[in-house]
Amino acid sequence: MKMLILFLAPLLAGLLIYLIPKARTSSFKLLLVFAGSYLFAITVIHILPELYREYSEVKFIGLFVLLGFFLQQLLEYFTSGIEHGHIHSHDHQEQTHSHAHAEVSALMLLSALCIHAFLEGGMLARPHSTLINSDVNAILLGIVLHRAPAAFALMTVLTEQLHSRRRAIPYLVLFSVAAPLGLFVSEYFVEINLLSERGLIFLYALVSGNFLYISTTIVFESSPEHHFNAKKLAVAIVGSLIAVAVEYMF
Repeated sequence: MKMLILFLAPLLAGLLIYLIPKARTSSFKLLLVFAGSYLFAITVIHILPELYREYSEVKFIGLFVLLGFFLQQLLEYFTSGIEHGHIHSHDHQEQTHSHAHAEVSALMLLSALCIHAFLEGGMLARPHSTLINSDVNAILLGIVLHRAPAAFALMTVLTEQLHSRRRAIPYLVLFSVAAPLGLFVSEYFVEINLLSERGLIFLYALVSGNFLYISTTIVFESSPEHHFNAKKLAVAIVGSLIAVAVEYMF
């Protein structure tokens, strides 16, 4: 079931480009703020506390969180922020690139996005006894909430870059497969004892660093020059409260 959700959520969100060719900037940003605040909250109230409680060598957890944070920053060099819903515009020079250059650029973009998605899916593997069994669904929801806008942003950018929605669909399918593949590989490695509970804890810490970077970037990007926005703040609070409810009430 998790694999199916991880596959369908970005696929269907990306295909929405046929129904909504252009995202309304204000509505899209509010959706991102909601997803980002939920992702941030579930990371700080659920994932990180349980990681530190489960593993005594806490300094290594912090190192992997830090590594994940800067790994995501490196990946963003190739993705231009699509993983947190950034739909950037191309200038005239970029639009006049050759077909081959556009394909190479699209493949680099897809590869960076798939690395992140693969790691996200991998963290959902469930060994026989570990903290991760406590509430995978809360984390799954956070992954879905930020992958769906990312898929829509990916299709928007690739449609412009490749000058064709049809040519962009294979990239969307590959992006949609990355997280389920990560989950499948991790569960297989757990089954054959190649991925230990300790290794899975480090993987959680690594992806937590990714989440912290993505979620905080979403909030800052939605506040140009850090101006106060009551609507954005309200949406962020709602997203955080839902994460709290999921953690403590269900």
